[in-house]
Amino acid sequence: MAELVIALDYPAMDAALATARTLRGVAEDAGGRLWMKVGLELFTASGPEVVARLKDMGFPVFLDLKFHDIPNTVRGAVRSAVATGVDMCNIHLSGGERMCRAAVEGLAEGAAVRGHGVAPILLGVTVLTSVAPGELPGGADPSAEAARLAVCGRDWGLGGVVCSGHEAHGIKQRCGRDFVCLTPGIRPAAPPSHQHGGGSGGDDQRRVMTPAEAVRAGSDYLVVGRPVTGAAGPNGPADAVRGILAEMLGA
Repeated sequence: MAELVIALDYPAMDAALATARTLRGVAEDAGGRLWMKVGLELFTASGPEVVARLKDMGFPVFLDLKFHDIPNTVRGAVRSAVATGVDMCNIHLSGGERMCRAAVEGLAEGAAVRGHGVAPILLGVTVLTSVAPGELPGGADPSAEAARLAVCGRDWGLGGVVCSGHEAHGIKQRCGRDFVCLTPGIRPAAPPSHQHGGGSGGDDQRRVMTPAEAVRAGSDYLVVGRPVTGAAGPNGPADAVRGILAEMLGA
């Protein structure tokens, strides 16, 4: 079954943890598991402490920092990320083969530092879901480029990719069913009727899908942010998660 990842795109740790607390046990009630995503803004503000606090709550954590640098730097960054206890992290596939293979080495080194549990999943970012057709340099098609990079990621030793739901089916066909596809840009078919200022306003996603569409396409992890974190009221985020899980289960 596909799993749901909540993007805690907050500028400070207190707000992120407050939302996470309201979501404890919600997915388990539906027979699933809920992940928390820590991205650039939150990690820059709060550092590894926010990962530790989310892990203490029992959530698996996806550290979404999209490393892209020279090979040795990325190797060290992945090693350090894994040592914090995260369950999933990512790099940019456009960094090339040497960088990606160095990241795989860093993954193994970080897992050895932790010394227990299952090794985290290392994903390669293909084409950001905020990119629309016609926006890539040279007019390249985003879906075709995502598929090409996914095959490279598989060959370079990564466990999966970050891709649009529009590309998940084709990537699974090329790379195998066990090759992980994590899909941002998920928008519920029936969004909450009331959202506060953190909601859908200013949405920059372009290649989007509903939860049910993404599950049918083969996505293994669905990332949702503002439709959950922007849901108004004390029970808004939990109710939004329940609605999304129902769409996923009904796919």
